[in-house]
Formats: sequence, structure tokens, C-alpha cells
Amino acid sequence: MTSNEIRQQFLDFFASKEHTIVESSPVVPLDDPTLMFTNAGMNQFKDVFLATGSRPYRRAADTQKCIRAGGKHNDLDDVGRDTYHHTFFEMLGNWSFGDYFKKEAIAWAWELLTDVWGIDSTRLHATYFEGDESEGLEPDTEARDLWLEILPQQRVHPGNKKDNFWEMGETGPCGPCSEIHIDLTPDKSGANLINADDARVIELWNLVFIQFNRGGDGVLKPLPAKHVDTGMGFERLCAVLNGRTSNYDTDVWSPIFNAIEKRTGTQLGCRPADSPPANDRNTEDTSVDMIEVSYRVVADHIRCLTFAMTDGALPSNEGRGYVLRRILRRGVRYGRQYLNMREPFLCDLVEPLIAHMAGAFPELRTAHGGKNAEHVAELLRDEEESFGRTLDRGIKLFDDAAQYAVTHHHGKIGGEDAFKLHDTYGFPIDLTELMAEERGLTINIGEYERLMEQARERARAGGEGASDESAELIQTAAARATQATDDSLKYGPELQNRSRITSLARQSDPGSTDPAVQGEPVAFTVAATCFYAEAGGQISDTGIAATETGEIEVTGVSVRSVTPQRGGEPFNVVVHHGKVVHGEVRSGTDCSLKVSPARLATMKNHTATHMLNWALREVLGDHIQQKGSLVDAEKTRFDFAHNKPLSDEEIARVEQLVNERIEADQSVNSKEVDQKTALEINTLRAVFGEKYPDRVRVMSIGADIDQMLADPKNPEWMKYPVEFCGGTHLSHTGEAERFALTTEEAVAKGIRRVVGITGVAARQSEATGAALLSQAHSLPTGPELADALAAFQVKVNEAEIPIRIRSILRQKIGELQKAAKKQQKEAASDAGEAVMSKVASLLGSAETIGGATVIVAEVPMAPVDTLRNAIDWIRNKTDSSAVLLAMASEGKVVLVAGMSKGVVGKGVRAGDLIKEIAPIVGGKGGGRPDMAQGGGDDPAAISEALTRAQAWLAKKLG
Repeated sequence: MTSNEIRQQFLDFFASKEHTIVESSPVVPLDDPTLMFTNAGMNQFKDVFLATGSRPYRRAADTQKCIRAGGKHNDLDDVGRDTYHHTFFEMLGNWSFGDYFKKEAIAWAWELLTDVWGIDSTRLHATYFEGDESEGLEPDTEARDLWLEILPQQRVHPGNKKDNFWEMGETGPCGPCSEIHIDLTPDKSGANLINADDARVIELWNLVFIQFNRGGDGVLKPLPAKHVDTGMGFERLCAVLNGRTSNYDTDVWSPIFNAIEKRTGTQLGCRPADSPPANDRNTEDTSVDMIEVSYRVVADHIRCLTFAMTDGALPSNEGRGYVLRRILRRGVRYGRQYLNMREPFLCDLVEPLIAHMAGAFPELRTAHGGKNAEHVAELLRDEEESFGRTLDRGIKLFDDAAQYAVTHHHGKIGGEDAFKLHDTYGFPIDLTELMAEERGLTINIGEYERLMEQARERARAGGEGASDESAELIQTAAARATQATDDSLKYGPELQNRSRITSLARQSDPGSTDPAVQGEPVAFTVAATCFYAEAGGQISDTGIAATETGEIEVTGVSVRSVTPQRGGEPFNVVVHHGKVVHGEVRSGTDCSLKVSPARLATMKNHTATHMLNWALREVLGDHIQQKGSLVDAEKTRFDFAHNKPLSDEEIARVEQLVNERIEADQSVNSKEVDQKTALEINTLRAVFGEKYPDRVRVMSIGADIDQMLADPKNPEWMKYPVEFCGGTHLSHTGEAERFALTTEEAVAKGIRRVVGITGVAARQSEATGAALLSQAHSLPTGPELADALAAFQVKVNEAEIPIRIRSILRQKIGELQKAAKKQQKEAASDAGEAVMSKVASLLGSAETIGGATVIVAEVPMAPVDTLRNAIDWIRNKTDSSAVLLAMASEGKVVLVAGMSKGVVGKGVRAGDLIKEIAPIVGGKGGGRPDMAQGGGDDPAAISEALTRAQAWLAKKLG
């Protein structure tokens, strides 16, 4: 049977059992911040199991896209090493929502496997949950007894909590499960291999009986109703039904394998001569075919990457993006070492994969405006090129470290080497561990973790943005506080309040309780405050705190957690810091707090940020994900996932959508609700990786939150911005006055940044554009001039300003380009003069070796052609010469060598000299015998390279 037939037979069977056939949910669960990837079919029904949501049906079935490559369920390390684990796979599943339970689930599973598909029933075994005293869980005797009506006792097995109690993640719906295993041993003797991670006896179907919910405190609580959640690995099923012992030996994989062979030219069973030996974890045979392992890895990884990126994920340095980057680099490494791929190749496998699987999952073709294949391939190519630039050098470092480990450290690679591979060459630690394991080596993981923690500490310290003294002041003031700060006033309309200073620390003596005097930096806490502490991308408030005896200018506000010294629950305090600008201030006194008027401008920009986020999705697509933001009184800066620049038309449309909301003067609503309840709203956006409390603040623009909660799946809500947000906002959008984008740029691979302004600043930018238009009426226009809005650093709304404004700006750009070229020529001329002056002085004192004038020196930075001209000048001035010139700038080294005809005749070649010294500066190079060039990225090693060059020439010429 083909895989398509098997998939359809499963769906048809459960349709005949009155199940609604539903579509797979995205593999990237953007609406569930507790999950990194969709790892089971039940994820999309989590709200039903928790009784916080419902569906118009009580039975369902589907084939669900799943990824298990991070978090609680992680199969990445097993991919390629065995024949039945995958990072991406399909999960065939059927569900009951408070309808049927264990009896029907077990009976129908048996019917489908044995009657419909004809699997030999004497090869099937079943397991049930044996109970767990530590959790207070009884054995699942109900499932056991139901299986004993079908199977003999010797093929019904108890299983522990690890194997027979299924949990989606650290929290959420869960319950005991009953697994169906198939014994593929020739004599059906594999009963003792159940759950032993042996390919001869594998789990085929897992029937989960959802009865509990594990809360954030780890406690299990019974659910209001009992449910069925089953999952069967599609790839394993296809292998079994076709009599294969490997998942990879079916038509699920053969089209991808064919594409790999066509792209790489490496056939299965044909190991390249330079491939190192490797061990398969599941066998002691040292001759395992690494070509086959590589095929499995590459095929699996391109499926995982393509499906994840189709559904909105992107490779990055954090969260799910980092997992994808690890997977991608793992695939690139296998391709480089075992499939002879020296250039990007994963990107070329995207189209064959989509052609193979788009029938079952049409979004692979239709996503991103019908250009999903190009979208994914482009992103992969960029990632492959980036990693490829350092891969060879990283492999060389690993080889050296591995050899040193064998000869000096009993096969243990140093943690410092592993850290350098990660920090400098982008090798995730699991990739380094895998490479070590292939050689029978280990890594000093403790040393690696120590160095990683030091790097994290440096990063944290660098990210605080405050001096050590300020940090100490803030911590001291927090530690002296005896009560939590009431900061509920930060949302109120009044930006001032009366309170009492509860603790204070002063710069001159943080440990002192004396009053702080004029000019002295301080940090203090109060019982209640209207100041907003920096959080969620919004900067903190500034303002004034005044007492009867003095006044403090508040320049920053932050939140700190305090643990009482004598026990008790930790509490949060809001710490204000700044400087005493008048008189003196002491702890325990009453004070008046007043927030700076800049807060209003910040609120305008923050509300605009939410409208901007919504508008970007409307214009560019649902793949838009927030990757960072900064909101202050001047601007909103917003980073988001998108792989290409926005066009002028797209920018104009985004501005138009935001301004339409501003002109409509829509209400800005907020409400604190239960997180799980809030997540039911179909349009609500939660930033992945953010840790949200059980109670969250929901902010919507233009829609009533209570109405949303009453009907959370209503498609009408897609028209409104709805997000988790703890920041401060306007009461109506009209208060923002106007919105304009001023900047659009790339900040990383696949990440764009826009900057917007509101209020008077936005109106002024448009007024400037209108004034330019007025001036343009008397000037000629021309389509031949380039767009140059950025040259004037003004915002022109193209929807309102005719195209002729472009002619003025194009003309301006042309003038600027001419001026830039002139400056470049002048700079090059100055650099050339400096080099020639240096070379002339070197020639006057040059050493003669073997009848040749030898010059080896570092010269000022200049265009490479200048160095070549300098070498020709030396040749013309001498009968015989050997020259090596080096220069360095901005972390780069350039080496140029030249030999006269007579020197080359003696066997002294410029290309050989460059090959000899370029590795010293961290690079490579070569060229003709008479002229050659190289370089590197280690300027600190220039002196060593020059010394080596001098010695090399002396030996060759002497």
C-alpha cells in the first residue's frame, strides 16, 4: 500500500465511526506560549480537555503535523542513528471529548489494525499503566481487563509512569495510556524487548485516556470529563504494513532520497574516500554506513525545517528558532562530511519535498502568497551560506581537539574547545557531542557549561544598561524594603500620587541610613507609586519625587523581588533611582510623586505599536511574529520575522491601516483575566518565550474583551488587535493623532525592523513632505532618477503626495553619490601616497639575500591595487626582488606577495609564500608565481606572519 492510501484508510475508518475529520493545526503553536512545537495531535484540543473551550463535535480524527525536537519530547538525538525516530512526523489520531472512553478506543484500534489492515494479531502486545505511589495513582485495571478480553495474559504488560502515563509538557492535560506494540522478531520472541528502544519491537499506537490536568504547581487534579486521545506514528505504520524494518524504506521517504541523490551525486553505499569512520549507537559494528545515516538525517531535517518555516518559525538564536538552527546546522554538517557538499544544498531539496507532500498538506504550496517554496528555500540558503563560511574551520578545530584528546586526555575533548566551537563557529553543543561520539570520544561538559555560564553573566551584565554603582544602589534599596509596592496607580489617569518612602540607598555610602544630599545619586522605594517600571519593551517613566526637605529627579524605575530574611513569601518592590536635585531626602518621610509629561508620548507610541503589529500581519501575512520592541517618548521600534524588505506600497498600506484606526478613535480596552481563558481568543497574540503569569492583562483595540471571551472563536475578532500587554496605553486611538513610519531595515537574517512616530512628530513629517511637493511644482520631473526619501530624512506619505516629488529626491541622491565617489577617490589617493612613501623608505634600507632585494613589511591600509602597484614599482627599481606587503583594518588582514622573474626562476613562488603564512592570520590564499594574494581575520597575528615570511624567503633564497 502507498502512504497516501494508508493515510486515507485511517481517516475513512474513523469517519465511519462518526468522527469529524479535522485539519492538522500548525506545527508552530503561536497561540500557546507553553509549547515550543506542536508535539501531539491533542494540542489543538487542549482547551476542550480543560473544559475552557468546546467544538461542535464530540468525536474527531486527523493526521497531525508534529515536531519533537526540543522540550519534554525530543527525538533529535536519535534521528539517523536508528530507523524509526524523526524530528518531524505525522501523527494519526482519533479523539473523544467526553463521549466514548477506554472500551471503544481499544476495540476500534484492534479492529483497524487486524481486520482492516490485516496485521498478524499474534505479533501484537498491549501495555497498561501499573500505577505510581508517589503520585497517588492506582493501576489502570480497566484497560488491563479490556485487553485481556482480546489478548492472552503473556502479551498484556504493565508499564511505569515513564512509558504509560502520557503528558504533553510540564503542565496541561494528561493521563494513563495503553500502548500497542508489534513484535517483528522472526520467532515472535520479543516480549522482553517492549519499551527497550529496540527496532525489532516498536510501539505502534498509543491510546491515551485523558483524566487529569497537571497545574503549574505540579499537582494532578481530575478533569471535569474523561477523554480519549490516541496517536499512531504514520511513518512506522507505513513500514509495518509494507513489511519493512526501516521507516525510511517506504514511499514516505523515497522521493526525498531520490532528490538527495540527484543533488549530491552521492549514492547510498558509496562512502567518499576521505569520510572518517563512525559508529552507530545501536550497534557495535564500526563499519556502519555513514552515507545511509546522512541520507536519513538530511531527509528528516529538510522535512522538519520546511514544515516549521511554512507555519511561521524561523532559524534564530533563541527559543524554537535556535532549535531549527541546530537542526539545519546538523544537516549541513552531515552533508559536508559525508555527502561531499561544499555549497548550500538543503535549500534545493525544498521544492522536491513540497511536490511530494503538498497533496496531504496544501499549505506547503499555498503559504506566503503561494510562494512558500521560494520563501523557505531563500531562508535556508542564507543560513547555509552563513554557517558554511565557518564550518570547515570549525571541523579543523574539532579534528585538532579530538587528536589532542586522544593523545593527552584519555579521549575527552576539552570544554574550552567545545565552547570555542559554539561561540566562534556556531556549533551547537549537541552537534559537537555527536561528532565526538562518532569517534568514540567524550566532552568535558562541566568545563563547557562553566564557560557558557560566564558568557551568560557577561551578557546579562552588559544588558542591564546601568553602572555597577547604580545596580548596587537599586539592590540595596530593594533589600531594605519591608513591604511590596502597590503599583496599580501606573494605569490610572492621574500621573501623580502621595506616598511614603519605605527605603533609601545613597551613592556616597549605600550601607548608610543618613539622608541623601543635593547632587547625590539615590535609589528608593515607596508604599505606592504611579511610575511605570521598564518592562515588555516600554521604557520606565521619569519624573519628580518631592518631600518637605528635598526633591529627587527620577531617571529610571525597575522591579526587584525581595525575599524576607526571616522567612515568608517573596514580594516585589518598585525601585526608583535618580539624583537629589534640591535639599536632602531621608527614608520614612512622605513624598509626592509626579510622572513626566513624556509618559503621554510613550503611551501614544505604545498603543500605535499594537496597531502596527496588527497592520503588519494584515499586509504581509500571518507569519509575522514579534521579535522585539522598544517604546519610548520619541518612537516605537518594532522587530518582526520577515525575510525581505517592505516595498513602498506595503509601507504605505501599513501606515494607512494604522491611521484609519486613529481616525476612527476606537476605544482601547484592557482587562485582567485567567491566562488559559484568554488564550481561547482566536486572534490573541502571545510572544513565544515570554513567561506569562496565571492572571494576565489582555489589551484590545476596538473590541470589547468580555464579548471576545464570551465567543472566543468568532472570526470577527480577526479585525482587531488583541495582545497580552502590561504596558500603559491611551484610552482612545484618536489621542495618537497621526502615525508614520520613518525607518525600515534588516537587523538579522529573516528579521526586519521598523520605526514609527506618532502625534506632532508624525504630522510634522507629513507637513515637510507637503512643503517639498509645493516646491516641486515648478521643477521638471523624470522617471530616470532614483528614489531617495531617506536622503532628506523626512517622511512622505505616498498616498497623498504625487510621484513628481521623487524627481527632486532622485536628483539629490545623484548629487550625494557623486560626492561620495569623489571622497572615495580622494581617500584612495591619500592612501596610495602613504603606501608609496612607506615602500620608498623600505627600499632604501632593504636587505639583499641571494642577490634579491627582500622587503617584508606592514603598510598603511589602502586598496589592494595600491599594494600591487607598489610591488610593480619595486620591481622596476630593482634587478631582482621578493616582496611581501601586509595591511590590516577592521578585523581583516590583506597579504600581497610579488616575485621578480629571476626570483621565480629560482623556484621561489609568490603563491607558495601566501599559502605558507595566510593560515597564521586565520585565512588562506594563493595565486600566480609572480603575484599572489591572501588574507585572514586575525590582525594580531600579522607580526608572526611577517616573521615567518622573512624566514621562508631567507631559506628559499639563501
